[in-house]
Formats: sequence, C-alpha cells, structure tokens
Amino acid sequence: MKHLWAEQALTQSGWQWDVHVIIGDDGRIVSVESGIAADAPVVKQGNKLGVLLPSPTNLHSHAFQRAMAGMTETRGPDPKDSFWTWRKLMYRFLDHLSPDDIEAITAYMQMEMLEAGYAAVCEFHYLHHQPGGVAYDDIGELSNRVVAASKETGIGLTLLPVLYEHGGCDGRSLGPGQIRFGNTPDRFQKLFEAIAKELKTLPDDTKLGVAPHSLRAVSQDGMRFATGLAPTAPLHMHIAEQTAEIEEIQSAWGKRPVEWLLENHSVDERWCLIHCTHMEPHETEGLARTNAVAGLCPITESSLGDGIFDGVRYVNSGGRFGVGSDSNIRISLSEELRTLEYSQRLRDRGRAVFATKEKSTGRVLMDAVVAGGAQAGQRESGAIAVGQRADLFALDMESVDLLGKEGDAILDSYIFAGDDKMITDVWSAGRHLVKEGHHTKRDRIVTRYKKTMMSLKDRI
Repeated sequence: MKHLWAEQALTQSGWQWDVHVIIGDDGRIVSVESGIAADAPVVKQGNKLGVLLPSPTNLHSHAFQRAMAGMTETRGPDPKDSFWTWRKLMYRFLDHLSPDDIEAITAYMQMEMLEAGYAAVCEFHYLHHQPGGVAYDDIGELSNRVVAASKETGIGLTLLPVLYEHGGCDGRSLGPGQIRFGNTPDRFQKLFEAIAKELKTLPDDTKLGVAPHSLRAVSQDGMRFATGLAPTAPLHMHIAEQTAEIEEIQSAWGKRPVEWLLENHSVDERWCLIHCTHMEPHETEGLARTNAVAGLCPITESSLGDGIFDGVRYVNSGGRFGVGSDSNIRISLSEELRTLEYSQRLRDRGRAVFATKEKSTGRVLMDAVVAGGAQAGQRESGAIAVGQRADLFALDMESVDLLGKEGDAILDSYIFAGDDKMITDVWSAGRHLVKEGHHTKRDRIVTRYKKTMMSLKDRI
C-alpha cells in the first residue's frame, strides 16, 4: 500500500481538502478520504503533497523525432517552408537511426513526459525496418526497443504499430525515408502478433492498438483490414492535418477525409483522430457526435504551421479531446494546454474561450485532456477515485504562482502563469517515478541519450 496526503486534490467529486489517498499493490486507488489531518497516524509514513491531480495520457507521440528538436529552424531551398519541407528533413534524419539510438531517444523522451506530468503515452510507432526498407531478422525489433525504453522509465504504454502501405492516394511507391515504414497487411499482421507477445513483459496496464497512418498512406482495403484486426483495441490515425492532404483525398476518393471516414466507417469511442485541423463545420459537429477523441498536438501544430483546430465549435457540440506531443519538439503538458487555448483566442479575438460558468479555463482543459487521454489509451484512469489506476501528479504549493490559490485557480495559475517546474511527483499506475521533480533514473537515461546524440552528430 502507498499512502498519499495532499492539502488539496481534484477528485472525481471535485476539489477536496486534506485528502488521504491509498494506492493498492495493484496500482489502483483503494481509498479517497478528505478532512484527514496531516499528522494523523495513517498518513505519517506516506507522501505529503501540495496539490494532487489526475495525470493525463499523452495521446500522440513519434518518439524518435525528439532527437530532431531544434534542427529544423533554418530555411531550406524552398522559399516557402512548410510541413512538406519539414517532412523531407525528417525522412533524411531517420535514415541514420539504429535500434540502439531509438531505444535511447525513446527512454529520454518518456522520462521528459513523466517529468512534465504525463503518466502514460500512446506511441504512434511507424519506424519498423532498416534504412532502405530491409526487414530486421526480428520483425518487431524496433517495437521491442520502445518496449525496452518503457521498462526502464516505467511510463504507461499504449503501443500503436502503424500500417503504412504507399506514398499517396494513387498508390505510388514509398519514397526514401518512408521505405522504413512500409508494410503489406500480411506483414503487418505478423508484426502485430510479435508486438503482442513482447508486450506481455510489461505491466498489465500496457495496451496494444492499431494505427492506419492516414487516408493518404493506407488504401481503402487497408483501412478495412486495420479496423478489423483488433476490433476492440484503440484505433488511432492522422486526419485532415494539411490542406494538400485534404485536396489529394478529395480528388481521389470524392470526399474530404473526415466526410469519407464518417460515411464509410463506424467511428466510435475506440477511435482517436489526430490533428483534425482542417474540418468544415459539418465535419466538426459530425465527429463530435461519434464520441471519438480528437487528438490535438498544439505545440507541434504551431511548429509545423498546420493551422488552428475548431475547438470551440467542437466542444460546444459535445466533442471529446486530449493532447499529445507528436514531434516532441518540446514536451510540456502546461504549454500544450496554454497553446491550445491561446490559438482559439487569437483566431476568435476573445478570452477564456473554453471556460464555462461553472469551471475556469484551466479546469475545463484539464478535465478534458485527462478524460480524453484515458479513453484514447484505453487506460482505466482519468480520475482520483476508487478503482481507478493511480495515474497522478502533484504540484508544489510553495511555487510563487500557487501561493494562496485554491480550486480551479490552481490549474489556471499552473497553465497560464507557471510551467512544469511546479511538478514535484508523478505516479503511473501507482509506480512512483518522479520525485522532487526528477525521474528516479534520470542520470542514467540522460547519460545514454547524450552519447547517442553525439554519435548522431558525427553521422549526420
């Protein structure tokens, strides 16, 4: 049993004071009581915390791209840099990555996520083969490296192997870089089965899902295969991120991507649609009605110049959403939420656009991403409540911007005035992985990552 006591905690019943939480040996919450004195005998041997919050799942990550952070801010030969020029750089970069590199980069990224307050990650894993597209002797080699990193960091993992068939809607062959992603359905099924076997070596909160990359990279037959491979598993895919992508799909399939998807597949709670940046109002409202999760990545979407998600219309239509760090150019939960809200303010020239009469902006955002992330990752978490997995993080009430704050004002100050340095502790399914702001294996993980980065520098 683990005993936690917090001055304030955001529980399933709302904000409570002097809260005692007990976590069982299985990583689930077995008791939540408020009004318990800090010096009560039952809490004396536990952790005493400032503010205790449910921790979200980072619902979209490409781990290897963390090593590219800061490398793509110069202008190339194209006078108008865009997502598409960035993508060419990314393809050239990944051709230098070995299995050892990928494991070290993934572990470092997962450590950063935990220190930023995320308890789990949905890894959208599409790097499967050697440079040139030659398969490894073990088809699951690179997926196994993600698993190995997760063993070291302890983060909760929903692994999403990606089906990537071709280079565009016309069925063209995969180009340089992309060739490391490619699989036929038959080969992908073998990969999926190999991953399922390897995931049994991780804790029981681990999940396996399926990720058809996008309507641009997967055929209609491929979509039917992917959606039927594991009918109850998490299903994630990119959609409507770029206008050029929308135009290509509309030209080839006669519908905009979200229109086509909603008309041809039974989109429901197991789906997580990533980006959804460019939707018409009828698509936004239609997607909201499905109870799927929109996977938003505000920092990456800003970095790539994707555009602004129609968040207000979507939420007002009952839509569910979560956040992910995607390219991992910067891993910060507070900044993802701040960037999401500020994007809506800039577009609509308003303030506190997500706030309601009952809840502040920070509270609405936090409630949404905790619930949306848990749904997208199929984690039995998302609330400080009995029976839930103990995905939790704590804030330091001695932080200057939190002094004297109560309730929703804590979240508003954390997101809009503070940053992730306020985080003291993080638990993933009861595993206490961050203490005093640092991952328990930080030194070892950082040392290995530094060696990897220096080696990459010499190779690129």
